Amino acid sequence: MKKNKWLHTSMALILAAALTACSSSGAVENETSAESTDGTTKLVYWTMDRHDAGYIEDKIKEYESLNPGIDIEMKVMAENYAQSVDIAFSSKQAPDILKVTSLPTWVKKGYVEPFDDHMSDEMKERFKDLIIEEKNMIDGKVYSLPNTGQFWRLIYNVDLFEKAGIQEPPATLDEMVAAAKKITEVGKESGAYGFAGNFKSPSGFERVAYPTTTLGKGMVSEGYNFKTGQFDFTVYKDVAVALRQIREDGSMLPGSESLDVDPLRAQFAQGKIGMYFNHSVEPSVFKSQFPTEVRWAAAMPPTVDGERNGAAEVISGTYLALSKNSEHKEEAWKFIEWMYSDEVQVAYQEAGNGVSVIPSVAAKAGAPDIAGIEYFLPTNEDAIYPANPTGVTEGRVEGVKKGDIFNKFIFSGGDLDKDLADLNARYNAALEKARAAGDTNVQPMPDFNPGDLKGTLVKE
Repeated sequence: MKKNKWLHTSMALILAAALTACSSSGAVENETSAESTDGTTKLVYWTMDRHDAGYIEDKIKEYESLNPGIDIEMKVMAENYAQSVDIAFSSKQAPDILKVTSLPTWVKKGYVEPFDDHMSDEMKERFKDLIIEEKNMIDGKVYSLPNTGQFWRLIYNVDLFEKAGIQEPPATLDEMVAAAKKITEVGKESGAYGFAGNFKSPSGFERVAYPTTTLGKGMVSEGYNFKTGQFDFTVYKDVAVALRQIREDGSMLPGSESLDVDPLRAQFAQGKIGMYFNHSVEPSVFKSQFPTEVRWAAAMPPTVDGERNGAAEVISGTYLALSKNSEHKEEAWKFIEWMYSDEVQVAYQEAGNGVSVIPSVAAKAGAPDIAGIEYFLPTNEDAIYPANPTGVTEGRVEGVKKGDIFNKFIFSGGDLDKDLADLNARYNAALEKARAAGDTNVQPMPDFNPGDLKGTLVKE
């Protein structure tokens, strides 16, 4: 049997496949989870990830060798993954194991099976600090667990820092503004500028604002205040003002307002950018996609005043899920459990596929052989935050979205206070609708203390 097929399919082709699976009586045959004639149990595993496919292929072969009679087929869906999952479940051709994209939606649609009755006490203990309502748990039931996360840092050109006489990466926003100006002054002859961001996307601002403010204050994630249970974008004002100042000083790479992330990386690799923000994927990008001779490093994000009362938010939440329609749930769960094991996850990190958020893995794993990855490994100032309702709120927001408001101010100026007040009102109105519709159960947490999150990913 040919394993681990790469699917580059359109929705039309997927739908056609679903229709051709119908028998003459009109019933749909489930061909994804079946017992073959030789007694082998076939499991089907769907994912949208390409970057780790080679590693997963090897692990599947290893698992099959350790478990005779189990045959696992992995399908990498190149596009339209969410729609493909919908069609698979509606046509009774769902896979047994799925890489998760939108857990609340899948739970609401009845696609996935809770882990609670399957997890051992040891497994529950390993993940106890990582199980978060509306991230991997819905209404108190666990449907998926995390494996890796995005660890955010300020990435900087060591050569340009030294040339500008800057001894340390900036600890405050004011220091960041000043450093960008110095780098631009000494970089004129080579066309280098102090700062850049992929501001073509609304995420350009968010990549700077979110890690900076969560490390500094930790009360707000994506604009949502955990204590009050309301959106409050005023927390990002200082970041927007600092970026506006960098722009006005002429310290920002020209054209940043229309820059995508890959062209930004290419410019940094050529030595044209002093600083930018991104996460733990960057070392592998510079190893394979944009090789560079530039000496670079990364540091914890600066904060408004240099204080670190919170923790830098790590974006993480889900990994694998067990299909509710699987005919072989016990066998599928055993594979999922093995994939979450320290043995597999330690090797996953050491192979350079991602930085783990599992404390037991962080304690055992060595650094991958990728230059610069050491700057992105978990510290006691990195943490996964509680869920916020931005995902279900965003689609209900009337008018201009948050990222566009901030990007406009950075490059064109305007009355930021007025815009922030309007932004808060519109997002909170959308949040009220989301709560009324039952699409989020996230409520105020009056006792929330961001300092309590420190050290949850690294056990000292």
